[in-house]
Amino acid sequence: MRISFAKPALDRTGALCVFVAEGGALSPAAERLDKATGGAIGRAMASSRFKGAHAATLTVLSPASVKASRIVLVGTGKPAALDAVAAQGLGGAIVAALGASADPSANIVADAVRDTPLKAADLAANVALGAVLRSYRFDKYRTREKSDDKPALKAVTVMTRDDAAARAAYGPMGKVAEGVFMTRDLVSEPANVIFPVSLAAKCRTLTKLGVKVQVLDEKQMAKLGMGSLLGVAQGSAQKPRLVAMRWDGAPKAKNRRPVAFIGKGVTFDTGGISIKPAANMEDMKWDMGGAGVVIGLMRALAARKAKVNAVGVVGLVENMPSSNAQRPGDVVTTMSGQTIEVINTDAEGRLVLADAMWWAQERFKPKAMIDLATLTGAIIIALGYHHAGLFANDDALADRLIAAGKAVGEPLWRMPLGPDYDRQVRSDIADMKNVGGRDGGSITAAQILQRFVQDGVAWAHLDIAGVTWATRDLPVVPKGGTAFGVRLLDRLVADNYE
Repeated sequence: MRISFAKPALDRTGALCVFVAEGGALSPAAERLDKATGGAIGRAMASSRFKGAHAATLTVLSPASVKASRIVLVGTGKPAALDAVAAQGLGGAIVAALGASADPSANIVADAVRDTPLKAADLAANVALGAVLRSYRFDKYRTREKSDDKPALKAVTVMTRDDAAARAAYGPMGKVAEGVFMTRDLVSEPANVIFPVSLAAKCRTLTKLGVKVQVLDEKQMAKLGMGSLLGVAQGSAQKPRLVAMRWDGAPKAKNRRPVAFIGKGVTFDTGGISIKPAANMEDMKWDMGGAGVVIGLMRALAARKAKVNAVGVVGLVENMPSSNAQRPGDVVTTMSGQTIEVINTDAEGRLVLADAMWWAQERFKPKAMIDLATLTGAIIIALGYHHAGLFANDDALADRLIAAGKAVGEPLWRMPLGPDYDRQVRSDIADMKNVGGRDGGSITAAQILQRFVQDGVAWAHLDIAGVTWATRDLPVVPKGGTAFGVRLLDRLVADNYE
């Protein structure tokens, strides 16, 4: 979708969108349009239930005396609550409202709203971002779709008196949106298209933006002693890969140690020998969601030229049942030297992350490390589909992550860690076993990961199993891959590490 900014004007063709505050108070642009159309807006509101609630819309078709094909009234809600996330919701609501229309363009008059925490330019930029994020569509495999079933909206112009400042504010936001779209594309692709080798090739495309990419194959990983990651991969015909993506945006920093982001990249997860039920197994194409977020984040950081040193590491495997597959009861030796008894081959993500995290620390010496994984169904039982689970060994890092999530509308909920949970993963024959029972399943998984965090490294684990895929449309996320985590981590970097 093309985004542009301009000075306010009401003589536009296409859809014309104006704001209405909670309680029905018209914005200045809406008032002018109401007069120009002989009171059509007032009459439409009087005959509807539209009262200006946040992100509510009301459409007036073919209004008289104006060039616009339709006027879309957009509720801004309470002014004090109109922050960046709420403003993005307005843009998303507009795109959703125009989804079935034939209008190729929309013009949004983003009048300044009194008593809101946002400046006029920031309001306009965030409305634009919300429109872009909601416009995403993964349709590359729909070969027979009728044109009438496709969205007609191709361009959005956001109008504000401070259009130059809005354009400048939107610049880095647009680059982050490109990273979000890359992640959504990756998690939406089927597993016969995205597998370890092909996903590593996607990582290599970031070199065009100045990202340094290193790819390890199975022989190199075996030489390093990555028995845990390789154990997961051994049942598949698809060969595993470990990829590091490095962005050196602050080469002259006093402390050049990077921030590290580690992603679980299980490109398809059957569960292995501990095979999953057939129902909904197709969803396991996005069990590489953590890796997808890391890849999209690295794209965003590089595209907006973030002044930070960051590295993204993704462990890429496919978990399949075969005559070569890992068995329950096997013991694997990780790169760290610690051993793991494999009780359930469907608890494979922690095995992949164990080696990926250890290698990232050995190779890059990060000052902080954050891993992301669609790790456990238990986190969905605990938090549903509304929050990601946060585990951390550092309170300051946890607080920064929570604040970043709140700022972009990707909420986290901190979960506990402690030695009592460690007892659940004791093994009779190895240093640990890879599951600790049904009770506290997401916590015991995090306890295992914590054993692969080196002394002095601030670490956080985000369990994104419940938020990686949306089963219904959300304010700025259409049904499908969400890319939850890209904007959150970009904001974390912007606020704390640049």
